[in-house]
Amino acid sequence: MEALEWFVGIDWASEKHRVCLLDGTGRCIGERDVPHGGAALAELCRWLLVATGAPASRIAVAIEVPHGPVVEALLEQGFAVYAINPKQLDRFRDRFSVAGAKDDSRDAYVLGDAVRTDRHLLRRLAVEHSLVIELREFSRLSEELQQEQQRLVNRMREQLWRYYPQALELTDDLTSDWFVALWRLAPTPAKAARLRQATVAQLFKTHRVRRLQADEALDILRRTPLAVAAGTTEAARAHIESLIARLVLIKRQIKAAHRRLDELCAQLEAEDGPGQPFEQRDLAILRSLPGVGRIVQATLLAEAPELVRRRDYEALRTLGGIAPVTRRSGKSCIVIRRLACNKRLSNALFHCAKAAAQHDPVSRQRYDALRQRGHSQGRALRSVADRMLYVLCTLLRRQTLFDPDHAQPALMAAAA
Repeated sequence: MEALEWFVGIDWASEKHRVCLLDGTGRCIGERDVPHGGAALAELCRWLLVATGAPASRIAVAIEVPHGPVVEALLEQGFAVYAINPKQLDRFRDRFSVAGAKDDSRDAYVLGDAVRTDRHLLRRLAVEHSLVIELREFSRLSEELQQEQQRLVNRMREQLWRYYPQALELTDDLTSDWFVALWRLAPTPAKAARLRQATVAQLFKTHRVRRLQADEALDILRRTPLAVAAGTTEAARAHIESLIARLVLIKRQIKAAHRRLDELCAQLEAEDGPGQPFEQRDLAILRSLPGVGRIVQATLLAEAPELVRRRDYEALRTLGGIAPVTRRSGKSCIVIRRLACNKRLSNALFHCAKAAAQHDPVSRQRYDALRQRGHSQGRALRSVADRMLYVLCTLLRRQTLFDPDHAQPALMAAAA
């Protein structure tokens, strides 16, 4: 690997990026503003190569974002690009101005000097596999669609509470097809009073609803309605119709996103050759763990592909918010939850641990022990997730599938 001799800080923005070039002693060689555009970014790369007279591999670039067109343009040209967390930049800035002065030129210089002096503390970026990039986008799209669906459901629940609260007692899942169909048959208490039981029974049979009988549903819908002002029922009904139309579209988009996630994971699993970022067996091992489904698998591969590839347990638990933070000073020692983490990965590990505590006896035993000691549910689940990450990294290194009865043969042999 070639030694790095030149250092660049880029204070990125939406329209213009401030760039500062430093030599090995920290002296500023040049500064310029670079408009955000393909031609301007290509010119930036040429300027850096001409101004330094060095190959791109000997030029280190520091920037606050780990992805985006600026990062991708630099990586494609072979520059050594390092990501700096905004909190790190804020601390680095204090070395130059304790008064808190801040401007674009100063930030670009601080970024360049930070990568010159503290490169070992920063994360070097690399060009990801095209399938991983697409997997990351669809994973995030799926999460955004689910959040939007929940927002629409909350608004729909609010409108039903406004004039038709008994309908909310039928189910908690207001997006289910049978509930939407039933609401369209009886959108108001007045319509519910005239609805035939045979019609509801046929609807339940079509949608395979077994937890509720037609007569029970009608009894709930025909309870004494709320007394509301004239026009309230009609307005709320029109509002719900609009929300349902959007919910139908979002449900279709979520299903399409999930199908694409499955296809991308299958393509990653099918790739098995030298230089490929994932071994064919990695995804099978990941899926074999309890609590790992489509979303957790896609999130792990999309948000931490390099760490999974390296089987880096310590980095995974830190990035996922599992590793605690210790604050020790004199006789004081406080251990708190890590909040500076990847929120998507943290949420995925939380749900993975929750499912593992339900289906894996060892995880359940650990969860119950921590709860009996007075720990909160979140603290107990983070401990379960910590164990699952350790097991995952161990299995990936050994290229072995998860076996819930792994210890049983050894125990039986010892007893014999």
